[in-house]
Formats: sequence, C-alpha cells, structure tokens
Amino acid sequence: MSAPLELPEQTLHNKIALVSGSSSGIGAEIGRELAARGANVVLNYPGPSLQERAEALAASLPTKSVAIEADLSTTDGPKTLADAAAKEFGRIDILVNNAALAVNKPFEEQTLDDWDLLVNLNGRGTFLLTQATLPHLPKHGGRIVNIVSISAREAPALQTIYAGSKGMVDSFTKVWAKELPPKYGVTVNAVSPGPTMTEGFIQAGEEFMQKIRPVIERTPVGGRAGKPEEIAYAVRFLCEPRASWINGLHLMANGGLYIH
Repeated sequence: MSAPLELPEQTLHNKIALVSGSSSGIGAEIGRELAARGANVVLNYPGPSLQERAEALAASLPTKSVAIEADLSTTDGPKTLADAAAKEFGRIDILVNNAALAVNKPFEEQTLDDWDLLVNLNGRGTFLLTQATLPHLPKHGGRIVNIVSISAREAPALQTIYAGSKGMVDSFTKVWAKELPPKYGVTVNAVSPGPTMTEGFIQAGEEFMQKIRPVIERTPVGGRAGKPEEIAYAVRFLCEPRASWINGLHLMANGGLYIH
C-alpha cells in the first residue's frame, strides 16, 4: 500500500487570496501555489469565454476556491471583483495584481487603441483593484503583491506601451510600500518575471519571438524562459506570515537576466 501524499506545510491555512487575471498562465499557477499552502483562492477571468476554464481550475484546487468574472480594464470591474470576493469570504488577506496584456509592435505602429487596452488594464486596473481591496483587508498581516515585468526596467524593443504600463506598477509598488502599511497593516511588494513560457508568451508572434530568443539564451542561470511555477513560488514567498518584515521589495524572478 502506497503512503498517502503529504500536503505541503499549510502556512497560508484559511487565508483568502484574490489573484487577478488567473484563469491561465502565471495567474493560474499562483492560484495553485497559494491553494497548495492552504489559502482559499478567488480566481478572476475577464469574460464569458473563459468561465468554464476558470471554474474548472477553481474546482481542482484543494481549498474552497471560486472563479469570479470581472473585466479589470473597465472602471467598475475592479470594485465588482473585490466586493464579490469579500462577500464570498468576508475579507481579503492577499491581493495579487497579476492581470495584464502585452502588445508587441514597432513603436511607429502602436496606436491609441493599444494604449487604451494596455494602460486601462495594466495600470488603471491595478490602481482601482488595490483601492477597492483596501476596505476588505485585515487590520494586520495583509499582503499586496504586484506582478510587474523586467520590461519596465530592461526596456526591450517593441514594448513601448507595455513597458510603460508596467513601469507605472513598479512605481505604484514603491509609493504604496511607504504609504499603506501604517494605515492598513499590509506589506506591498513586487515580482518581476522575465520571459515566461505561458500560452500568451507563445502566441506573441514570430517577430517578437525572433527578437526575444537571443535575450532568453543569455539568461545566466540557463538559456531558457522561466516556468510559471517559478514565478508563483516567488509570489508565495512574499505572502508567507514569516515575510512580514519584507516590504517594498522588487523581487526579480528571471534567472539573472536583469539585475538591479
């Protein structure tokens, strides 16, 4: 008879974690990682076409987890998501601002539609979701983790608007890490992935892949893209109770491709 599988240490037992943009990719992996440590996870998807996938993921997690539809690129979507999460569980202990999109085009070809798409989701969506979450945080011990990108600092070609929008979130993290802990008992940190092998990354287009391939190959730890679970582990580390003295950290999870 085989020995029963042992669960990882339940360091996040009964915590409530809201992960935006989490029906697939890095967000889904963050949801799995936090649930494996005992957190109840609120997954988020932007529209009906992803409902079945998000609900299947929620059902597969080992804790009480739900999937909530909310388009964070709208002005009311972030509050809808935060309020629905709080209604379901009574509070939000952990907020992971993950939802984002990228457009990879030469600067001359980027448009106002691209600007609105990326800035409204990556920048404004993070801003509004964090505001909407603050009333639902516990008095002490809350966590906010922003998923940024090395693009905000490494500045690759074809990513003018994406890099700029992630630069906003980079700056948000610094400001909030000073402003919010005294008021809300929360820590605020960021994780910056490098190129990570998600579905969205694979679908970025051949021109972008040709440009990014040499970048990936010079990653010091190994000439490969990151894995979503490697990013998720970095996020989970910042959510741990023992990470209570880590605040304002910009954790680079990219194999040393970019070091600051």
